[in-house]
Parts: sequence; C-alpha cells; structure tokens
Amino acid sequence: MRRTWLRPFWIILALIFLAEAWLWDHLEPLVARVVNLVPWGKLKEKLARLIEDLPPWATLIVFIIPFILLLPLKFLEVYLLATHQWLAAGIVLVVAKLLGLGVTAFIFDVTRDKLLQMAWFRRVYEWLLRARVWANGITAPVRERIRQLVWLLKPQRAGRFLRRFMRLRRNAYRNRAA
Repeated sequence: MRRTWLRPFWIILALIFLAEAWLWDHLEPLVARVVNLVPWGKLKEKLARLIEDLPPWATLIVFIIPFILLLPLKFLEVYLLATHQWLAAGIVLVVAKLLGLGVTAFIFDVTRDKLLQMAWFRRVYEWLLRARVWANGITAPVRERIRQLVWLLKPQRAGRFLRRFMRLRRNAYRNRAA
C-alpha cells in the first residue's frame, strides 16, 4: 500500500530531476555560445591555469563561488514574488538560471578533474549519474503514455480519440454498475 502511494511522488521527483538534466543538456551549449561572445579568452585561460595549481579542496571553493554570486538574484526574485510582480520575478528567474548555468558549466568543466580527486565528490557525482539513469527508467512508461496521448490528440485524430474515450467511459460505468 505504502509503495503504491509513494510512486506518484517518485515519478514527480524523477520528472523534476530530468527537467533539470534536460535544461543542462540543451541550454548549456547555447549559454556557452553566449558566454563566448564576451571576449573573456584571457580570463578563462588565467582561471584555468590558476585552478590547475590549486588543491582539490580549494577548487571546491572556486566551484561554489557562482552560487554565492547568484544569491542576490535569488533574494531579488523572492522580493519580486512577495510584492506580486510575477513577470519581473519570472524574468529574474530565467536570467539567474541561464547565468548560473553558463558560469557553472564553465567552472565545472575547468574544475571537474580536480573535484573528482576528492572521494566524496566522486561518490556524489557518480550517484547523480545513477540517479539520472533511474529517473529515465522510472518515467519512461509515463513519458511513453504522454507521447501516445499527444499523438492521439493531433487535429486529424481528435475525433477518433474522443469516440474511443467516450466508449471507455461508458464501459467503465457499465462495469461499475455490474
């Protein structure tokens, strides 16, 4: 009983995780192109050289810096939500997400090898990779069913879908009455 009760929770959690992973996979190249428009080549090279000389624990501090720098945007977002400025809050959310994604992607790319030298970080990284595979597995039937429903709802099939839906509904009522 408890397991079936928690299944929707796990599916929703997995879908949120996959949405974040999808954003990372699809927006990271776009954000990287935008970041590359700014002539930061020398700064990037200096940062990469600086990180090469740091020990792994200090590299972790460099990796955390973007989260700290984006904290004021999060506070601004909360303020805008509290004052019911929904559009401005949405814009700040999108800008903060894209900015954070670009900076984090760049810094993680530069610091990955150093960070993976720490055993606990490697375990967390590998756990996240396994969690992504798990999330894909648990949501695969739901995503397939949604694809089927979207296919059925296309304009040329909508009438057939509604007739089938009404027939299933009538059968369900008949079975309940019997």
